Amino acid sequence: MDPGAMVIDHPNRDKTSSRATRAIVVALLLASALLLTIATAGGWTKLQGAKPVQIAYVVLYVGLAFAVARWRSGLLPVAAACAISLAMFAVVSGPQWFDRDGAGFTDPALDAGVLGVLTLALVPLQILVIVFAVQGFAQRWSVEIGR
Repeated sequence: MDPGAMVIDHPNRDKTSSRATRAIVVALLLASALLLTIATAGGWTKLQGAKPVQIAYVVLYVGLAFAVARWRSGLLPVAAACAISLAMFAVVSGPQWFDRDGAGFTDPALDAGVLGVLTLALVPLQILVIVFAVQGFAQRWSVEIGR
């Protein structure tokens, strides 16, 4: 290696707190994608118009998890923004599954009550995504020092 070559160092990525935050954000994004996949597959026959949106969220969350795992801190605000909108969708649609749990409704692949619980479980999960994504962004993973 050339003795005069510049070496780029990312000091904030070496911190234990930054590594833990990154791992937590990746895990939360993947858990959200998994939960949404289960809820989407379980309610597929009864979903009306939301299928493309839910599939897009799953793909987006897996992509965001991959990018965050590679220290792309610029996507953390995007993850937080997506989590805000997904939480709003879940708050609105969760109770609707419980309304289907009565007589006269045909059940989707999963019981409507189970789908309601899964959908509402996305809300606290998204709050955690927001909190940890903001924390990760504040840790300034992108700071570079040349030596």
